[in-house]
Amino acid sequence: MSQLNGSSNSETEGRVEQKLNNMSQETKDDILSNFDSFKSYLGEKVSKGESLGLGEEQLAKLTQKVAGYLAEHEEPRNREEYLLQQLWKTGNEEERHMLSHMLVKLVQ
Repeated sequence: MSQLNGSSNSETEGRVEQKLNNMSQETKDDILSNFDSFKSYLGEKVSKGESLGLGEEQLAKLTQKVAGYLAEHEEPRNREEYLLQQLWKTGNEEERHMLSHMLVKLVQ
């Protein structure tokens, strides 16, 4: 069963990455225009994940994928995003994972 979940998690992470890569610049701008928009977007995705039966750990891993993408590919558009990006870049893998857990809790 855990092997099945691992495969499912990889598929889900792959879909998340594909969706991020295919997102239009206009959509990204709308989501990242202010911190409340970002929190709302992330909250909707966390709620959707919960409704699909994803647990907190799975949600944190997906959030970590999104945060990593944003830190690498998007410029912060406000102070909050800048702070998150700096924390992300400063942290090691474990600290980034914990930050992802905190982001999930923030939007629940």
